[in-house]
Amino acid sequence: MENVFNILEERGYIEQMTHPQEMKELFAKESVPFYIGIDPTADSLHVGHFVSLMVASHMQKCGHKPIILVGGGTATIGDPSFKNDMRKMLSREEINHNVECLKKQIEKFVSFEGENAAIIVNNADWLLDLKFVDFMREIGSLFSVNKMLAAECYKQRLDTGLTFFEMGYMLMQSYDFWYLYQKYGCKLEMGGNDQWSNIIGGVDLIRKIGKNDSFGLTFKLLTTKEGKKMGKTEKGALWLDANKTTPYEFYQYWRNIEDDSVETVLKMLTFLPVEKIKELSSLEGEKINEAKKVAAYEITKLIHGKDEADKAKEASDALFSGQGSLDNMPTVELENKNISILDAIITCNIAPSKGQARTLINQGGISLNDEKITDTNYILSDKDFKEGYAILKKGKKVFYKLV
Repeated sequence: MENVFNILEERGYIEQMTHPQEMKELFAKESVPFYIGIDPTADSLHVGHFVSLMVASHMQKCGHKPIILVGGGTATIGDPSFKNDMRKMLSREEINHNVECLKKQIEKFVSFEGENAAIIVNNADWLLDLKFVDFMREIGSLFSVNKMLAAECYKQRLDTGLTFFEMGYMLMQSYDFWYLYQKYGCKLEMGGNDQWSNIIGGVDLIRKIGKNDSFGLTFKLLTTKEGKKMGKTEKGALWLDANKTTPYEFYQYWRNIEDDSVETVLKMLTFLPVEKIKELSSLEGEKINEAKKVAAYEITKLIHGKDEADKAKEASDALFSGQGSLDNMPTVELENKNISILDAIITCNIAPSKGQARTLINQGGISLNDEKITDTNYILSDKDFKEGYAILKKGKKVFYKLV
């Protein structure tokens, strides 16, 4: 069995670990049940979950057992980590609906069959029946409020206000680890680096109870060179659901990443061999675009399947190189050809208001059929639809086919 520690390290996933040497030895000698947590605050996963599931996939392929914890219970509070405000509380019905939707996406990354088959658990099954006084006596008594308030995830909330309700999140997540440790022999909790404080809480809880084989590991967050989280678009999050982010839009996002991000994205979001990744990421100048195409295709194929990846690539090639079909690019049907350019921009969600649409035009950011639009009062007409469609473009990377 290949030591997954070496794979995670080579591909640049690991950010922090609680007991590095012990964990490396553990991975080498036995199959380790581990868990990652996902709060069902939406009915789709987004790029922020992508790395977690890739790590889970690598772990399973090396013989370890994934436990995917869907936080139906903790979502009733909402993780306050690095949030400016208290998260909107969802109803039980909303949470249950989201849980069912997420299960279908998780299946693309881990297998629920075989010797180390993954399982999905919902912490609502044990958290919602807890008795408050018993929980606080048994679990709350083992946590230091001073230590909790010193955690980075809470610090920035002290000025704006942190509710006791939210403070309970760390206790509940830590209890999740203890529950999974007892029921499934789970020894490792993994998550993004913004979960470090919560993960330490669970590791420490189990060790305070008297067990010495609980571990925590966080992986790097995907960020741009400015330090901003990747996966943010003008429309919001980059979703893994095709109904929220189309395969073409998904493909285009990765096709247009910064040069400096190519190697990281290929290592963390694809299964391409590391040697091939080094070869692609060493390309310079215009040639680096070939590496971006590979990244975009491989990532889109993983999430949406080969057919959709092929269609997205063909549409992208048609726009940027004049080869291929435009059939699969984002298309907006207009009720009337004689629409104002401002309304066309808003209809395509390129801008939310006419004021912002005018600003884009005045800044030279809008073109129609490769002709720069300078008149904010421009009205589209038959001459703009000579081929039966018109191409509305913002900058160099955002395209819509108007029909």
